Amino acid sequence: MALLLGCSTPNDAFDPSKPHHRPGGFVNLHPAAQGEEAPGFWRWQWERWRADLPPDRPDRVRSAQPDTAYLKANRGDISFTWLGHSSALWQLGGLNILTDPHLGERASPVSFAGPRRLTPAPLPLAQLPRIDVVLISHNHYDHLDAETVRALAAQPGGSPLFVVPLGVEKWLADEGITRTRRLDWWDRFELEAPAGRVTVHFVPAHHWSSRSPWDRSATLWGGFVLQAAGAGEPFSLYYVGDTGYAPDFAEIGRRFGGFDVSMIPVGCYLPRWFMQTQHVNEEEAVKIHRDVKSRHSIGVHWGAFRLCDDPIDAPVDGLPVARENLGVPAEAFVLPVLGQTRVIRRAAP
Repeated sequence: MALLLGCSTPNDAFDPSKPHHRPGGFVNLHPAAQGEEAPGFWRWQWERWRADLPPDRPDRVRSAQPDTAYLKANRGDISFTWLGHSSALWQLGGLNILTDPHLGERASPVSFAGPRRLTPAPLPLAQLPRIDVVLISHNHYDHLDAETVRALAAQPGGSPLFVVPLGVEKWLADEGITRTRRLDWWDRFELEAPAGRVTVHFVPAHHWSSRSPWDRSATLWGGFVLQAAGAGEPFSLYYVGDTGYAPDFAEIGRRFGGFDVSMIPVGCYLPRWFMQTQHVNEEEAVKIHRDVKSRHSIGVHWGAFRLCDDPIDAPVDGLPVARENLGVPAEAFVLPVLGQTRVIRRAAP
């Protein structure tokens, strides 16, 4: 017990006026189990070892040849390129923005064990355009990969700006990455962009954080809202991060009034008794789409790593059923194609 307490991480951003702050870390805004504690985890592992789980079908994760020439030349179009799991390249306001970059082979603290990538990353870092901003939603291994962020920080032309939840900047500093901006829920700041201005907001999600047995929820987690203003029509983007379903999304929809595009997780949700408080299934993802008043949504957090009991291709079947059950048109909430660039809006001539 003394060892565990000695390894705990105090919250140097603690603000007693904020309900999600605690002296030792953070909590969700709404009552629920914080991701199920150790007894639930070991029960899940025991049941998983005994279960006959459905196999993964990586061949059902559609892929396309990336258009690297377009990505490097684009300065004005708003575009989206899925790099697998929750990693995506957004080109917005003339900026190249990465979400939760993970291009490594395993989502694990070690290189020789743990969930391995079942579909190849469509682009190595060297073929990406120079990255200006990296958005990290939380510190779990499938969203924050040490090898990937170190390589990004060492890219030619200088490190991107890493925008992170409270506390994650200290981990990055230990990795030698100091160009960071840390945010609490509802914080905002402006990025000067070549094609206008991009405002970055950090918003709540219902999740938790950890990179070891001793730092549970010591750093914050959440999602990002990006609002771009320039010569053309304003554009709003919402990246949910990892989350269970909660009233947070109705509040986000109320505050922002809707989004042009949302990135919403749709995978890694079984067994429900264990995952429900931390990961949404496809039907809950469609509910988030409606709650936040998203005009178009893209399903992420699937197709790369087998992290839960559902196979990596489960959303291929599950999302169409969820859309139909909730009366959402097929074109309003889609699954991306690995490596394919979707031009969301062309630059004004």
